[in-house]
Amino acid sequence: MTTQLDFLRVPFAADLASHGDSPAILTDNVAVTYRELAERVDDLAVRLGTERRLVALTAANNLESLVAYLAALAGGHPLILLPEDKPAALESLVAAYDPDVIVRSGNGRTVLEERRPGTRHELHPDLALLLSTSGSTGSPKLVRLSHANLQSNAESISEYLNIGPDDRAATTLPMSYCYGLSVINSHLLRGAGLVLTDLSVVDPCFWELFRNRGATAFAAVPYTFELLERVGFAGMELPSLRYVTQAGGRLAPEMVRQYAGLGRRQGWDLFVMYGQTEATARMAYLPPELAATVPGAIGIPVPGGSLRIDPVPGLEHGELVFTGPNVMLGYAETAEDLGKGRSIDELRTGDLARQHPTGVYEVVGRRSRFVKIVGLRVDLGQVERILADLGVQAASAGTDDGLVVAVEGDHDTRLLGKVLSQGLGLPRAALQVHAVEHLPRLATGKLDYQAVLALSRPEPVHAPADGAAAGPGSVRRIFEDALEVADIADGDTFVSLGGDSLSYVAASVRLEQALGHLPPGWHVTPVRDLEPRPRTAPARKRRRFFAPLETSIVLRAVGIVLIVSTHVGLFSWQGAAHVLMAVAGYNFARFQLSGERFQRLRRQLNSLARIVVPSMAFIVVAYLITDNYTPANILLLNAIVGPETVTTQWHFWFIEILVYLLLGMTALLAVPWADRAERRFPLLLPLALTGAGLLTRYELVNPGVPHTAPALWLFALGWAIARSRTVAQRCVVSAIAVLTVPGFFENVTRECTLLAGILVLIWLPSIPVPKGLRRLTVVLASASLYAYLVHWLVYPPLAGISPALAVGASLAAGAAYWALCMCVVNAATRRLTPSKKSHKRVPPSLLPNRLTGSQG
Repeated sequence: MTTQLDFLRVPFAADLASHGDSPAILTDNVAVTYRELAERVDDLAVRLGTERRLVALTAANNLESLVAYLAALAGGHPLILLPEDKPAALESLVAAYDPDVIVRSGNGRTVLEERRPGTRHELHPDLALLLSTSGSTGSPKLVRLSHANLQSNAESISEYLNIGPDDRAATTLPMSYCYGLSVINSHLLRGAGLVLTDLSVVDPCFWELFRNRGATAFAAVPYTFELLERVGFAGMELPSLRYVTQAGGRLAPEMVRQYAGLGRRQGWDLFVMYGQTEATARMAYLPPELAATVPGAIGIPVPGGSLRIDPVPGLEHGELVFTGPNVMLGYAETAEDLGKGRSIDELRTGDLARQHPTGVYEVVGRRSRFVKIVGLRVDLGQVERILADLGVQAASAGTDDGLVVAVEGDHDTRLLGKVLSQGLGLPRAALQVHAVEHLPRLATGKLDYQAVLALSRPEPVHAPADGAAAGPGSVRRIFEDALEVADIADGDTFVSLGGDSLSYVAASVRLEQALGHLPPGWHVTPVRDLEPRPRTAPARKRRRFFAPLETSIVLRAVGIVLIVSTHVGLFSWQGAAHVLMAVAGYNFARFQLSGERFQRLRRQLNSLARIVVPSMAFIVVAYLITDNYTPANILLLNAIVGPETVTTQWHFWFIEILVYLLLGMTALLAVPWADRAERRFPLLLPLALTGAGLLTRYELVNPGVPHTAPALWLFALGWAIARSRTVAQRCVVSAIAVLTVPGFFENVTRECTLLAGILVLIWLPSIPVPKGLRRLTVVLASASLYAYLVHWLVYPPLAGISPALAVGASLAAGAAYWALCMCVVNAATRRLTPSKKSHKRVPPSLLPNRLTGSQG
C-alpha cells in the first residue's frame, strides 16, 4: 500500500500559482486570481491528507467543487467525479468502490465526509481520475484516466484552440461531464480565465454575465444549438466572443454550415470536435475553415494523436481507431481494478468511419448501433436518418426482440410506422413508434436511448387524486369540452390539441373558475402542470364584485359592441376594428406558432377554415336576399377586385383583409427559411413585418388593395406584442405604437382608441370585469367575428324603431350564429376524428434534471 507522496501529480493543477494574479475564476460577484485559487487548493489538499486516498466528489459548476477537484489532482488522490444532482449515482458508486472520502459542496462550503483515516485500496501510481462512461452515471463501469492523460489532452486542446491568458471560457456544461471538464483543464493549463456558472444559455442572466466578464468562448452540445435558436443567439452582440466549440454528438451538417457562416460574419470561429470519455474528452477537431466544405466531418486528429480505420467484416465502412497519450488506462468495474495499470494502448471507438478526399475523417455510423431483428440487421442510425429526411426528429433504440422509435412532436405514428416497416423490411409487429413531447436526453445533452427503450414498457396506471382527472372542473374535461377531443395526455397543451383564438375564450373562463386564477401562458402549459392539486383544507373564499378577464377577451367584447353601435348609429366611436386587427395578430402568434413546421401549417389552415367557411356561408345568404353584395363578396375578393369607393360591398372588409393576412403569413411560414427565422428571431421577424406594413401606412408602397393600409402594420404589431417577453421589449413595441398611430386617421378620438387598445394589450395581462357582466363578456368575445358578419342584415330593419334594440338584436344574432357554427364544427370533428392520438410521455424518472428545463 502506498503511503508516501511518491506519485505523479497533474502539472496544471499543481502549478496554479505560477500564473500569479491573473484572473482564474470569475462569477457574477466574485473574481479569484490564480494565486488565490492555489491557496484554496493547497488548504483543501492539506485537509485531504498526505496519504493517497480514493475521493468521491459530487460536483456542480461552483468554486467549491472546482477547488476540491484541483486539490485531489494536486494532492495525487484518485478522484471519482460525479454530478451533484444524481444522488442515486453516488449511492451506486459508493457501494461499488467504497471511497475513503466523500466531498460535497454548496452554500460556499466544502464538506468532507471522511469514511476512514487512511485508505483500504490499492491505488495505481498513475491513476488520477475516474469518470463514468457516457450516459451511465450510475453504472459501476468507470474510465480510468492517468495524470498524463489529463495533462496531454489539456495541452493538445489548448494548442489547436490557441488558448491564451486573455481567454475566458464560460462553463456551459457540467464539470462532471468529460467535455465540460476538458474546457476547465485546457484553460487552467494556459492561465486563462473561467467564467464559472451553472446558468443555462436560455437564461438572459447567462448572456449578461458573458458580456460583463468578457467571455471569449463557450462549449456546446447539439442540444445547446436548439436552445440558441430559441433565444435569438444570432442577433446577440457578443464583442468578446472568439470561438464556439461543439462536441457531445453529431451536429447536423446544415447546422454546422449555418453557425460557421454566422461566426464568419460576426468574427468568431466554430470548432466542431469529436471525442469520448475513454480518450480524456477529445480525439479530433474540424478546422473552422473546413466547416463550409465538409460540415459532416469530425476533422483531423488532435495534436499528439493519430487515427486509422480498421476493416469490419461484413460492413462497408471500417472502425475508427485512435492512438495517443490521452487514451485511458482502461476500465474499472470493481474497487480491485483501481490497482491495475495500463491495459490498452489504443482506443477502438466503435464508430464506423471513412476518410474524405481532403484528408479529414467522417463518422458514418455506430458499430454497436445495430440490432438483429427476425434475422435482419438493422442500423439504428439509419432509422433516425430516414425520419430526419421526412422532417421528423427521432431517436431509435432496440433489442433483438424489436425496434422502439420516439418521434418528437405531434405525428401520425401509425403512418410513420408503416414507412419505417417498408423502408427497413421489418414486420410491422416488430416496430413501435411513440410520439413524445421532447426526445429524452441525458444531462450531457445526448439522446437517452434507455429512456427510448423504456417507452415499450407499459406505464403504471395511477388513480386520479381527489377525482380531479375526471371531474367536471378538471383541466382535461374543460379541454375535452372546448376542443371536442378525447384521450388527452399529461403532456398535451391547449395549443397542441388544436386550440385557437375562437375556442380560447370559453376554455379560459372555465379554467379560471376551476383553478381560481388563470396561470400565465396556460395555453402552452402541459395539462399535468395545470391540474389543481388537492387541498388539505378548504380555502376560504372572499366575496368579490370584480373578476379579472384576459385583456384580449375584453378587447374583443368591447370592440364588437363599439363597432356594431357605431354602424347602427346608437353612438359613434371609431377605431375598434383596427384594435381587433392587432388582437388578431396577437392571437395568431399565440395559437398558430407552436410545434414543428407541418404541425403549424395544419393548425393555420384549420384556423383559416373556421373563419372562411362560416363567412362565405353567411355571405351567400346575404347575396341571395339583398342586392348589396356580389359574387366577389362570397369569394372574399371584394377588397381586391371590388370598387375603390366605399359601398355596401365593403361591409366585410375586415374579414377579407384578415383572411389575406392569415393566408400570407401561413404561406410565408411554410417556407423553411422563414420558419427557421421565426424560431430564431421570434420578436425580430414580426418587427420586420411591422416595418414592411409601415411602408403602406406612410404610402411609400401601394399594396394594391384599397383601404387596407393599416392591416399588415397592426397585425404584425399585435404579433410582436405576443412575442415581447421583457419590459424592454414591451417598451420598444409601445414606442412603435406611440410614434406611428398619431396622424393616421386625422381623427383624434379614433387614434386615441387605437393607441389605448394597443397599449392595454401590451401592458395589462387582464382587466377587472364586474362579475355580473362576466358571462356576457365571454359570449360577446366568442361571437365577435360572427356578430360582425350578421349585423349587416339584422340592424337595418330595426334601427328606425330603436337603435338600442338593433344593437342588441345584432349581438344576439351573432351569438346564435356562433353557437350554430360551433355545433356544426364539433359534430364534424366527432365524425372525422373520433378520438385524438395521445402522446406517450417519457417516464419522469428517465428525464434529465438539467437539460429538460435549463442546462445547455
